[in-house]
Amino acid sequence: MAGPEENAKFPSCDAYFDTIQSKKKLPLALQESLTAAFAQIPVASFPDVPSGRVTEIPGETSVLDAVRILSEHNIRAAPVLNPQPGAPADWQGRYLGIIEYSAIILWVLDNADLAAVALSAGSATAAGVGMGAVGAVGVAALGATGPAAVAGLTAAAVGAAVAGGLTAEKGVAKDGVTAADHLGEDFYKVLLQQEPFKSTTVRSIVESYPWSPFVPVTLDSSMLTVLLLLSKYRLRNVPVIESDKPVIKNFITQTSVVKGLQQCKGRDWFDYISALPLSDLGLPFMSFDEVITVNSDDLILEAFKCMKDNKIGGVPVVEGPRRKLVGSVSIRDIRFLLLRPDLFSNFRQLTVLEFMKALGSTLPDSGDNGLVKPPLTCAPDASMGSVIDSIGSRITHRIYVVDGDYEVVGVVTLRDVISCFIHEPPGFCDSYIASAMEKLDDKGAAGSVENS
Repeated sequence: MAGPEENAKFPSCDAYFDTIQSKKKLPLALQESLTAAFAQIPVASFPDVPSGRVTEIPGETSVLDAVRILSEHNIRAAPVLNPQPGAPADWQGRYLGIIEYSAIILWVLDNADLAAVALSAGSATAAGVGMGAVGAVGVAALGATGPAAVAGLTAAAVGAAVAGGLTAEKGVAKDGVTAADHLGEDFYKVLLQQEPFKSTTVRSIVESYPWSPFVPVTLDSSMLTVLLLLSKYRLRNVPVIESDKPVIKNFITQTSVVKGLQQCKGRDWFDYISALPLSDLGLPFMSFDEVITVNSDDLILEAFKCMKDNKIGGVPVVEGPRRKLVGSVSIRDIRFLLLRPDLFSNFRQLTVLEFMKALGSTLPDSGDNGLVKPPLTCAPDASMGSVIDSIGSRITHRIYVVDGDYEVVGVVTLRDVISCFIHEPPGFCDSYIASAMEKLDDKGAAGSVENS
């Protein structure tokens, strides 16, 4: 897993974005006209978040409570407040970063095997995975996470178990994954109720599992800057602050931008583009053999690991050699593993299909097949307008392009939709990105870890 020092910078996106630009078929003159228009629109004109107030999560909040907050507000991410007294009054001091489901997935995957080792020793307490064992290996007591902490805690668990004579009886030496297969609900007693897992805070997640840069824009910035950050630079959200007040005023996401495009119906330029079929726009940008899929009989944790490894927010679930679409799994679904452990007590052996069926039996929007609500799909000749309406009506980041046999032939993401409408002027973001990078470097030098 990449460490914070590898993710602290903006990703190198020029080659990928250039590829997208080369596939786009919208006349360049129209792209340039729209780009010039977006460059003149200030961020202040963008609608506020639906509630009128950005949801913020204090850094000392537990991981489980943070998941509850995200779920209750039906959001994927939220800014994290710095809990330290006397922090600088600017935004770098006020905010630690952004907590996302993506980072929570990394935490769960890393700690699953550690919890299994502890349980195989008898219990977290018996194995010494409490404050004493944590301190013995020099790991911070406040829910330290990350590869180094995981390795240290695992060693503490095994070491304490050996000292207590539990190895032979409980099979501590067994592989953590194998041991976890038969732990059932006891897993959650460790992960959610015992130390150091219970005390793991949002702050430690943000610091140990950064995902994308926390880079705010001001109200007088241009919407073109925001659109480029959300498309070319692959940010999922952009915080908005006032120049003289380091408080997040707004939170612009890829979803909110596409919903904003929906409101442009009736304008000539939008009606022209929305009437075009996907193929006339060069979509889908991602070809058939580039779409990352998981099989229905894969383990659900493998699906989450696939998302983590490829830094994507969701995957289609397919069956058979021709990849017939039967469902989808997204990063947000990790919340069900934490909020509904009663459904997934044996989650280490749970397949993707079993996961979808378990959700489908309890959620009100399940489909006729007993699974969760079917994923969004469209035909290859669907219009851009219909795609925008479909994505805008559901909280999802992608729509799968399928043929007549429901086989996956492509995917169109929110990022793809935004990219269709803009063209980056030469050097437009150079000064902004350079300034943002300098602020990120300054923040790291000051001892704070950005959410990158």
